[in-house]
Amino acid sequence: MQSQKQFKRRFSFEFFPPKTDAGKEKLQVVRDQLAEVNPDFFSVTFGAGGSTRDRTIETVLNLHQQGISTAPHLSCVGGSREEISQLLDEYKANGINRIVALRGDLPSGMGASGELRYANELVEFIREHSGDHFNLEVAAYPEFHPQARSAEDDLKNFARKVQAGANSAITQYFFNADSYFYFIDRLEKMNITIPVVPGIMPIVNFSSLVRFSDMCGAEIPRWIRKQLEAYGDDTVSIRKFGEEVVTRMCEDLLKAGAPGLHFYTLNQTEPSLSIWKNLGITDREKISF
Repeated sequence: MQSQKQFKRRFSFEFFPPKTDAGKEKLQVVRDQLAEVNPDFFSVTFGAGGSTRDRTIETVLNLHQQGISTAPHLSCVGGSREEISQLLDEYKANGINRIVALRGDLPSGMGASGELRYANELVEFIREHSGDHFNLEVAAYPEFHPQARSAEDDLKNFARKVQAGANSAITQYFFNADSYFYFIDRLEKMNITIPVVPGIMPIVNFSSLVRFSDMCGAEIPRWIRKQLEAYGDDTVSIRKFGEEVVTRMCEDLLKAGAPGLHFYTLNQTEPSLSIWKNLGITDREKISF
């Protein structure tokens, strides 16, 4: 973890592009509330195969124009070099200087992956097209990508993204801090020392968490799963327990030198903001860990 302690900490929140007018209004309220804690940036997801492209662009530009740096997610699956170039030019013209570069997932029924197959190829293409204009974030998987053939292959894939020009990384969420620590130790042995910011998923709904975690390969430790199961439909207890568990993990991560936190908000304010307040990071210069 020594390599991570050298980096200035940064804190960010992730949104998904809303589908309806009501969703847009809700996100505006969430955005205003989270903006009050002065995060370093917001990020906005990009649907499988570019399925939310227009909504992502609209959401990114709307948030960015309100005064907080906003980073669009950009995936290469299903997109051509020309389409990606157009997106990069539009973002650059509108003052966007950070991108989360991902391989992305193929939507159901789509057989072709596009001209660029992997995230390292996307990073390389962005560098060729836009030089150093964008700060490029890539994904990291402390518990390893669910489609990776082995742990070693997954580490090599991450190294390729760094070699292609990635500036920093955001992890898939996890609930076992040791998986993050071990991942960083492995990177240090490979002389990879870019900032790797833990992705944090607040626990709000047990059934949704299980479904999403099974899909993306994030492990829910047995003791957490069993306690959540015991609460049944008691959403108040689920949220209270989840807040305590995730807050404690964030404290451990920051104490060990993690270079910040990235909250997966699911377009909600309270779950992420409660953890934020518990950690006392409103005044970052006075963080005690």
